[in-house]
Amino acid sequence: RTLFIQTETTPNDNALKFLPGAPLLPPTCPPTTTIEYLSGRTSHSSPLARKLFALDGITSVFFTPEYLTVTKAPDANWAHLKPEVFSLITEFLNCGAPVVLGEVGEDGVWRAGDGESSVGGEDTAPREGDSEVVSMIKELLDTRIRPAIQEDGGDIEFRGFDEDSGVVRLKLRGACRTCDSSTVTLRNGIESMLMHYVEEVKSVEQVLDQEEEIALKEFEKFEKKLRKA
Repeated sequence: RTLFIQTETTPNDNALKFLPGAPLLPPTCPPTTTIEYLSGRTSHSSPLARKLFALDGITSVFFTPEYLTVTKAPDANWAHLKPEVFSLITEFLNCGAPVVLGEVGEDGVWRAGDGESSVGGEDTAPREGDSEVVSMIKELLDTRIRPAIQEDGGDIEFRGFDEDSGVVRLKLRGACRTCDSSTVTLRNGIESMLMHYVEEVKSVEQVLDQEEEIALKEFEKFEKKLRKA
C-alpha cells in the first residue's frame, strides 16, 4: 500500500514530527508509550532507528504509537535530511517489519527490548507508598501536562519529588529535550501549573542523564563558535 507521510514542525527547529498514518508500535503497548533513542549504540531494539542513525546528522529518534520525532544536529540541514528520512520510513514500513522489538512482561505491560528509554505511563502509575502530594503531581502530569508535551513531539518523565525542598524532578524527552524553550516550558508552563494546584511544590528541576550533559556541553561550545563566526 502507499504511505502518505505527513510532517509537523515542533517548537524545536532541529526536530520534526513524521506521521506515517500507520501504527509504529505494537497494539499491545499502552497508548501513552514513548521510546527514545539517543544514539545508534542504544538502538538495538529498533531496526528503523538504526537506519535513521546511519544518516549523517541525526541525533535522536523518538517513537510514539502514532508518530516519530527525528532530531538533527544544529549544523545539519533539513533540506538534505528530510527526503532521506522520508525514504527510509516509507521503505521500512512497507516491508511490514516491526519498528521496535519488545515483549509483554508477566505484568501484562509491553516494553521495548533495550530502548534508551521506554515510558508508557509507568512513571506516573500509582505506587504503593505514594504520598497524597505525589499522587496529585502524577495525576496532573498524566491528564494536563503530558498530552500537551506529546502534541509538541516530546514527552515528560516523572523522576521524583523531594518533600523537604518541594522540588519536582522531571526529564524532558523527544523534541522538548533539546529545545531552546525547554527551560521556559519547565518554568512558565509545568512549574506554574504544579505550584498552582499543589501548594507543596516549590519548583521544578530538569534531570539530565550523563550522556545528555556531555551533549549539552558540546552544543554550547558549538554555539559559541557560531557567535564568534
